Amino acid sequence: MTPFVADAQKKKSKAQLEREKKENLTRIKEASRILKQTKAQKEASIGQLNAIKEKITVQRGVISNISREINYIESDVEETEGIVGALQSDLEKLKAEYADMIYAASKTSSNYNKLMFLFASDNFNQLVMRMRYLQQYSEARQKQVEQINKVQSALTGQLTILEQKKREKKNLLTIQLTETKNLQTLKTQQDSVISRLSKQEQNLQQEVAQRQQSVKKLERLIADIVREEIARAARAARAAGTKTSGSTNKVTLTPETALISSSFAGNKGRLAWPVERGFISQRFGRHNHPVLKGVVVENRGIDIQTSQGATARAIFEGKVVTVASVPGMNNIVMVQHGEYFTVYAKLKTVSVQTGQVVKLKQSIGTVYTNSDGTTELQFQVWKNSSTLNPQTWISPK
Repeated sequence: MTPFVADAQKKKSKAQLEREKKENLTRIKEASRILKQTKAQKEASIGQLNAIKEKITVQRGVISNISREINYIESDVEETEGIVGALQSDLEKLKAEYADMIYAASKTSSNYNKLMFLFASDNFNQLVMRMRYLQQYSEARQKQVEQINKVQSALTGQLTILEQKKREKKNLLTIQLTETKNLQTLKTQQDSVISRLSKQEQNLQQEVAQRQQSVKKLERLIADIVREEIARAARAARAAGTKTSGSTNKVTLTPETALISSSFAGNKGRLAWPVERGFISQRFGRHNHPVLKGVVVENRGIDIQTSQGATARAIFEGKVVTVASVPGMNNIVMVQHGEYFTVYAKLKTVSVQTGQVVKLKQSIGTVYTNSDGTTELQFQVWKNSSTLNPQTWISPK
């Protein structure tokens, strides 16, 4: 790898570290605000525990970021020390050469010696050559002085840079120590909340049971809506004389809805978040309960914890196919994007209606805040009758 490429990669990596630092700072602020809202309630809650876990995750990222910064600075220090060593070596050689020149010049330093050197010439041409030699020798001494001064100046500059890098490293080590202590404090808070929640085992068991019932009701509702949409699209295609594949588990697409469906799929991993700020408090699939031992919960989507009063928004353009209410999931909105569907549950209010076409990031309602002070959106992505992992579809934070 050439020095130029290595330097370019280092600059790119440092710029990436700066971006990560800003992102971590934003995430910590968000998590702190959400945690403060859940702490307003006297009782410990899963929402409070999730907010602390998010802060711990980000805090580890902060510490990792600092470690990488220190590594880069150590690399810079090593590189600068190499430059300093080379300059010092060059300076010593230049000074030694200059000393030799001064010693040699001392032998002919007087005007008498110079004249004797010139007059001892055998002929005119030799005289001219000796005069030229004395002039060149004088110029060489002057250039040697200039070169020594340049190297000395460069060395002073590199020593200043070296001291600056060492101070940066020292400051980062101090910050790293502080952030490590902060991480330990968060872990202590987490243990405290888990301990308090463990004493509420009966209530937690009841919450899990209620959630499972709500999830099943929501899943049945979504499955029914998808089946209805598949049947409706098939009827519309037959009425229009359009040939269909005869499939009963896929939405029959028109040229317009096929374009939306293709565009939705093409933006996988880059789709907007259903809320402006927040963090994923429960991921897709089966997970051990954060407190109850031996209890496994299954999530058909993802839960996103956010701030009180947060707005839920469409992650892509589409058509609202249902607005409903499910006990334990509050209000829900389901939006169709061709053969894809997005579901927004746990809404306090809804600002759209069935049949309405929504645009990207258009508000569809506000997220519900429960009695624990936890504001959490349940978000799902479906393709026809199959559930998908929403986290692989929305853009990474």
